[in-house]
Amino acid sequence: MSKPLKQIHLAAHFPGVNNTTVWSDPEAGSHIEFSSFAHFARTAERAKFDFLFLAEGLRLREQGGKIYDLDVVGRPDTFTVLAALAAVTERLGLTGTINSTFNEPYEVARQFASLDHLSAGRAAWNVVTSWDAFTGENFRRGGFLPKEERYSRAKEFLATANELFDSWQGDEIAADQETGTFLSDAKAGAFVHTGQHFDIEGRFNVPRSPQGRPVIFQAGDSDEGREFAAAGADAIFSRHATLDAGQAFYTDVKSRLATYGRRPDQLLILPAASFVLGDTDAEAEELAKEVRRQQVSGATALKHLEFVWNRDLSAYDPEGPLPDIDPDVDGTHISQGRAQVRMYRDPLATARAWRELAAANNWSIRDLVIETGNRQNFVGSPATVARTINEYVQSDAADGFILVPHITPTGLDAFADRVVPLLQEQGVFRADYEGTTLRDHLGLDTPGLTGP
Repeated sequence: MSKPLKQIHLAAHFPGVNNTTVWSDPEAGSHIEFSSFAHFARTAERAKFDFLFLAEGLRLREQGGKIYDLDVVGRPDTFTVLAALAAVTERLGLTGTINSTFNEPYEVARQFASLDHLSAGRAAWNVVTSWDAFTGENFRRGGFLPKEERYSRAKEFLATANELFDSWQGDEIAADQETGTFLSDAKAGAFVHTGQHFDIEGRFNVPRSPQGRPVIFQAGDSDEGREFAAAGADAIFSRHATLDAGQAFYTDVKSRLATYGRRPDQLLILPAASFVLGDTDAEAEELAKEVRRQQVSGATALKHLEFVWNRDLSAYDPEGPLPDIDPDVDGTHISQGRAQVRMYRDPLATARAWRELAAANNWSIRDLVIETGNRQNFVGSPATVARTINEYVQSDAADGFILVPHITPTGLDAFADRVVPLLQEQGVFRADYEGTTLRDHLGLDTPGLTGP
């Protein structure tokens, strides 16, 4: 008997805190004006996507003490944008990244419960931790935690937020106009939490929302992050979007669920994925090369090389060879607020490997940066991209993808118009929404009042 076809989950990420976005393209629009967010969300909903995803940039990044302005600077407040989008969409899920290091459980739980009410059950929370003291300088007491305490706080933060969500059963509001009884339970919303990071007691003032709790996302790739997701997340935002890497990550994370009494279908694996479409595969390949060169200008290439060299390389020609000088491994890092620098744990080894690659391929600095870091995940005609996405999902490399277009707000339009209909024809993607909440779209259970 053949294995039944898996249904593909699709979502859209409005980029803006990395250099995926080609903001210099004539087709690019504002990353602050609400019309951009509204167009993007309406396109995703028209295509019957599960949700829209917003990342979070809490501080303007710096390089050499100056603002890193080669990619999009700034982002309006996540909750403000998502609440506004709730008013111009009807079914699309609304996912926001909110930090567990710099916030408090009561405040965040109240915001997500409110968003879930305003959207009639479409709220989701991507729970992240902070990784650097530089970002923490924007917050009281520095807001910074050493690595060994970040996930400890995050776990207790999420557990505490769930206690707040569950402090309402859902049937306490009687609103009996004849008797004048509004609450049937005078203890509604009461909570007490005492732990290592939080010691709070009081009343949660937002009644139980349509989903009970927002859908919980997690984006960490470390062993601690994978365990955190397996223990309590509903979906994990993965960076493993190639077939082999995706299958390895999928198997690893799904295998951890049994330890927590959970089924494999209770945690979705959703890698981020960029794409380029053309009328033919060859046309798409040429366009993809052009997009990569737009994403990595000469100035951007030098900045990326500085992540490894930890030196000011502005005097070098980006179309010339790599520096002969070795990376500085002793000083304070030249790049502040950018998590990408953590990828290069051994800068000297990375520099050696990159020099060998550049020499073997006759690559300039810019060529190297383009070839080692900016390849799109799906490139081809609509038929090729649809076939590849379906292959990955059916092969258990993912449960779906969070698509990241390089142009906003219109970069999703072609995918919605040309790829989604092909997936629908194959019977692997919905023709219409069957439920009203994000949990319905994702096939997730509504959480009970105890346990995850």
